[in-house]
Amino acid sequence: MYLALLEIRNPALSLRSVAILVILLIGSLALGSRAEAMDFTGAWATDAAACKKIFSGPVGNLSFTEDADVYGSGFIYEKNRLRGKVAICTIVAKKEEGDVLHLVTTCSTDVALETVQFSLRIDNANQITRLFPGVPELKTEYFRCSP
Repeated sequence: MYLALLEIRNPALSLRSVAILVILLIGSLALGSRAEAMDFTGAWATDAAACKKIFSGPVGNLSFTEDADVYGSGFIYEKNRLRGKVAICTIVAKKEEGDVLHLVTTCSTDVALETVQFSLRIDNANQITRLFPGVPELKTEYFRCSP
C-alpha cells in the first residue's frame, strides 16, 4: 500500500526504481552495521601449548592450576568479568574502536581494590593482544585455549 501511495504522488518513480532503492538501502544498512562483537568467553594463555598446565576443569567451571604461573600467564573471560590467578575484575564499561576492545574494570585482590583499563586488539578468533596505551612497544599476546 505504501508503494502505491508513493507512485501516485510521484508518477515518475516506477516500481522498478522503488525496488532498486529498497535493495540499495538494505545493502547500505548491512554494510554500515557492525558485526556482532567477538565472543571472548573462555580461557586465554600467553602460551597456547601450556593451556592444560595453566587451566583445569570443565568449560563452565574453569580454574587455575596450583602452579599455573610457572607455565605462563593467562585469564578467564566470563560474561562480565575477567579472572586472573590473583585478581578478579568486574567489567564496568566496554568500548570497541575498530579491532580494539577497551575495557574498564574494577579489580580486587586479597588486599586491594582498584580500577584497571585493558585494551585488547583482536588479531583473529583465537588470538588477542593486550596493548598498553602510551607504551606501544609493551604488549602481551594471548591465545584461546580449546575446551
